[in-house]
Amino acid sequence: MTDTSMSLYHLPLGPQISATILCCNCGAPIDGTTSAGALCYDCVKLTVDISEGIQREATLHFCRDCDRWLQPPTHWLVAAPESRELLALCLRKLRGLQKSRIIDASFIWTEPHSRRVKVKLTIQQDVFEGTILQQSFEVEYVVAYQQCPDCKKSYTANTWRAVVQVRQKVPHKRTFLYLEQLILKHSAHRDTINIREVRDGLDFFFAQRNHAEKFVDFLSSVAPVQSKKSQELISTDVHTSTKSYKFTFSVSIVPICKDDLVALPIKLAKSVGNISPLALCHRVGTSINLIDPNTLQTADISTNIYWRVPFSSLADVQELIEFVVMDIEPLGLVKGRFIFAEATVAKASDLGVNDKTYFTRTHLGGILHPGDSVLGYHLEGTNFNNQQYEELEQSNRHASAIPDVVLVKKSYARKKKANKSRNWRLKRMAKDEGELLPKKQDQERMERDYEMFLRDVEEDPELRSTMALYKADVQTRKKAVTDRMEGVEGAGASEKEDDDGDGESDDGDAPIIDMDELLDEFEDLNMQED
Repeated sequence: MTDTSMSLYHLPLGPQISATILCCNCGAPIDGTTSAGALCYDCVKLTVDISEGIQREATLHFCRDCDRWLQPPTHWLVAAPESRELLALCLRKLRGLQKSRIIDASFIWTEPHSRRVKVKLTIQQDVFEGTILQQSFEVEYVVAYQQCPDCKKSYTANTWRAVVQVRQKVPHKRTFLYLEQLILKHSAHRDTINIREVRDGLDFFFAQRNHAEKFVDFLSSVAPVQSKKSQELISTDVHTSTKSYKFTFSVSIVPICKDDLVALPIKLAKSVGNISPLALCHRVGTSINLIDPNTLQTADISTNIYWRVPFSSLADVQELIEFVVMDIEPLGLVKGRFIFAEATVAKASDLGVNDKTYFTRTHLGGILHPGDSVLGYHLEGTNFNNQQYEELEQSNRHASAIPDVVLVKKSYARKKKANKSRNWRLKRMAKDEGELLPKKQDQERMERDYEMFLRDVEEDPELRSTMALYKADVQTRKKAVTDRMEGVEGAGASEKEDDDGDGESDDGDAPIIDMDELLDEFEDLNMQED
């Protein structure tokens, strides 16, 4: 029995004549007009217990996987330790509080590992006519571990109710790598029970239909997608007419990626600002952002317009060819981060073989200089199996405007193992590879796509601003600093090695991400006393 404290209150019943009587228990003189059952103050406290019938011990059920508490019969709620929500749950667990008024309730500190929760209660109750008794006591709760149904399903196979199948028909995984970083930054995958990697995309499994619909809405807000929904009947109860369904959401991402060369239908090009049908995709957000390198004109193609008039890319990043800038002259036209310029380039493979050069216009006038390497598409003498491009070649207006070379982005010389010396890193989602493990050649292709994605992150500040980059561990950062210092000290030796064709060097102009842009891991933040 815990210690309790009592207080006695007498309510005035109007003007009465006082009369002194003796307590029926101890014989002490008391006022008979205000006495509670002919008992004095001390005898009332000793003989009356208003907390009788109220539990002094109870059990709370807690799920360790999701940190939720069971609110009988089947509801699970999130409540922090010593919070108002947990206090309300503790009071609802007690039986016998209906006849009393709760005046105060507070937590009593206990050891976190003791699996005990103590609450101090103060209640009031009418014991006699015109007399209110107040009493304080403690209640102890035992925390018992119990797994909630949602966590049970997460550890059991084939318990999903909805699946979101995200697909994109492209020969690389760069779009899904970027989509993965957006999902991690916004914690859009917290309701998934499994993520499976398939050949052309990812499958996200959910325990509830509304979680899948919420995830589809998130994908629509960050990427140009088209979704379709279907359902499959699993079971039905003929007595209650209750049916159980499994839902499938098919999400298709547009097959246009950053740095792709596209040939638009002529009517579509006229409707989006009369841009040249041969354009370069410089960004993919909620819409497709195109730019014409010959005029620096830009256009945005929304998701609805694309799926109404779909088209495919003319060439992707796997068909880029390295060129060397022989001469470049800016023309003065500036549009955002793009500077219009005229350039003379030559194929890197033709140097020392022939003197053939190409004259072209480009939007990279702000970052290219004579002697730089640049990646681009070589259109002269190339045959494309594309209906829109054939219409351009047959058109009297657009056939003469097709350039020989389209420059895409600057190329930087890098070390072969540059990924291991970066001072930053990205988080990855835990994915199920499925029944079939990737082959060795597929694994090499995935590593090559990831390295290309990391280079895009380094070279594009606009792309980098939409993602969460974290600092690498201390050893990796020290190795990155050492590699950069060795690259500066041995620049001459590296150039000689490149001339011999024995290896790759680290270009001094290669972009380096500032440490101010990187985030610390929460686990790495340690508070130390001075």
